[in-house]
Amino acid sequence: MKKRLLLVVIYLAFISLGLPDSLLGAAWPSMFKSLNVPIHFAGIISMIVASGTVISSLFSARFIQRFGVATITTISVLMTALALLGFEHSENFIFICFLAIPLGLGAGCVDVALNNYVALHFRAIHMNWLHCFWGVGAAIGPILMARYLAMGQSWTKGYSTVGWVQMGLVIILLMSIPLWVRKQKNQNDADDSKSKFPLIKLLSIPGIKSSLAVFFCYCTIEATFGLWGASYLVLVRDFKAEDAAKFVAIYYAGITIGRFISGFASLKMNNQILVKLGQGLILIGILTLTLPFQATILPGFFLIGFGCAPIFPSLLHNTPHNFGKTNSESIMGLQMASAYIGITIMPFVFGKLASYIGFSSLIWFLIIILAIKISMNMDLNKRVLTKNYRQ
Repeated sequence: MKKRLLLVVIYLAFISLGLPDSLLGAAWPSMFKSLNVPIHFAGIISMIVASGTVISSLFSARFIQRFGVATITTISVLMTALALLGFEHSENFIFICFLAIPLGLGAGCVDVALNNYVALHFRAIHMNWLHCFWGVGAAIGPILMARYLAMGQSWTKGYSTVGWVQMGLVIILLMSIPLWVRKQKNQNDADDSKSKFPLIKLLSIPGIKSSLAVFFCYCTIEATFGLWGASYLVLVRDFKAEDAAKFVAIYYAGITIGRFISGFASLKMNNQILVKLGQGLILIGILTLTLPFQATILPGFFLIGFGCAPIFPSLLHNTPHNFGKTNSESIMGLQMASAYIGITIMPFVFGKLASYIGFSSLIWFLIIILAIKISMNMDLNKRVLTKNYRQ
């Protein structure tokens, strides 16, 4: 019973991670006008948020060991809630950039700690469902934002509502602290025995470089489409901002539903098969968006999200299998860092590129990154298979 209650708390923590992630993409077609900044400036805010996540994730182990998972999780959610509430009172781009710092810092520690714990101690179904609940949060954000925009209200109201929802999650986390403390005493006897391998030696492990490239490319696709999908609809397909925000919600709903289903699928299929299926669905979704019909937009957005669904959790859960349990925590940190770098720089890079060549280039950008990801994933599987055969 305690294990199940702890899982519920972990799932709720991942809802809190997902809530802010999709807000910017849904709100930006309205935000950049009220802020009076160029449209590609969304990439700057996204980059600051992701940079904060990278920094906090690098120091996560030290903070978690000192203060415990429950305290760090609660403080992190509180930081993001306060930052989101700050958005309500600002229509100044510089101030929003400052608020983006705690928004990013609040996510990193929770992300690395919970992903590594679930990969080591739970089956693949729980890893998929963990990220399914991230998708729940990511889907709720654009729905709330679209509602306020359709009512003629400011995008600041959407941020405010999500901020108060996160405050509710803070209360739940505070109430659950005794449960976390008791579980820590029983679970962390070995303190996960971190690998002492230096970075250079970790990078020499067969398949690790390909794995880092796979994480980088996947998160580039997920983050770039999540941030710029609504702008593509407004600027290329002539959608209204409030309608475009709804399609962002459909994209994240595809991720959420897909991860719920892939959790069950993981009982019958291994992680590698789920990753391949996801890649194929993303490609179909992207190609669907190239068709000159309004009716194909919804299935295109949904299929891209549905294809993204199994990839990230399956790659994470496969880490101990690919590289061994001894090094899994260190390698997990490297993989998450590579993922965050993709999230940090690539949406900004595309935004800058699109400001010169147009947002219709989003389709070709996604296809090129997906092709690189598929190639690197094939190389990873080949190298891991060769290593296991030799052993």
